[in-house]
This record gives sequence, structure tokens and C-alpha cells, in this order.
Amino acid sequence: MESVQTKSHDGWWLTRMVEQVRGRVHGWRRKAATIGTGVLALVMAYGVVFGHNGLIVYAQKRAEARQLNEQMVDLKKENDRLREHAERLENDPSAIEHEAREELHYTRTGEVIVTLPAQASGSAIIASKAR
Repeated sequence: MESVQTKSHDGWWLTRMVEQVRGRVHGWRRKAATIGTGVLALVMAYGVVFGHNGLIVYAQKRAEARQLNEQMVDLKKENDRLREHAERLENDPSAIEHEAREELHYTRTGEVIVTLPAQASGSAIIASKAR
């Protein structure tokens, strides 16, 4: 009988030791899973902020879009101004004369163009020729 009690007592000790080892392994696995989840969250957060389509790239694209919209507005204004200028040149004889005098330096009979060095380039003074 003594041998049966010893075996069951030894089995109880072994069972307790196995349960302790299982508890420790479960704790380690739990810690490893927590650490792994934390590392995965950090990697995903890094990707969200610094990735190809991250927040930093998004902010840069928004700034670029804002700049392009401003440039588009400026170009539309310039286009409207040039369209009005072209219409004036097609329909208004005084605009045609003004353009010919300013850009091409045409003169009327009896006029002389005098360009002064102190004036900005492209501007000229038209003086009547005194006889």
C-alpha cells in the first residue's frame, strides 16, 4: 500500500508542477501577444503618418492643390484680360492705333519718337516735329 500512496503523491506533485509551468507559459504567451500587438500598432501608425499615402503626403498634396487652384484663378484672370484686349484690337480703331504706337513705334506724319535713357524700357515719348 505504501507504494500506491507514494505514486499518487508523486503524481500530485508532478501535476502541480505541470500546472505551474502551463501558467508561466500562458503568462509568457500573453506578454508576447501584448508586445506583438503593440509593435504591430506602432508599425501601422508609422505607415499611416509617413507611408506613401500617409498624413504627411496628404498635407503636401493639399498644399499643392491649393497652390494650383490659385495659379488657375490667376491664369483665368489673365486669359480674360487677354480676351478683352483682343476684342478691343478687333473692334476699336483707337486701340489698334495705341498698340501700333506703343509696341511698334509707328508715328503719324510729322511726329518723331524720342526715347530717353531715364525712362523704363519700352516707353517712348512722341513729340511733334516743329518746323
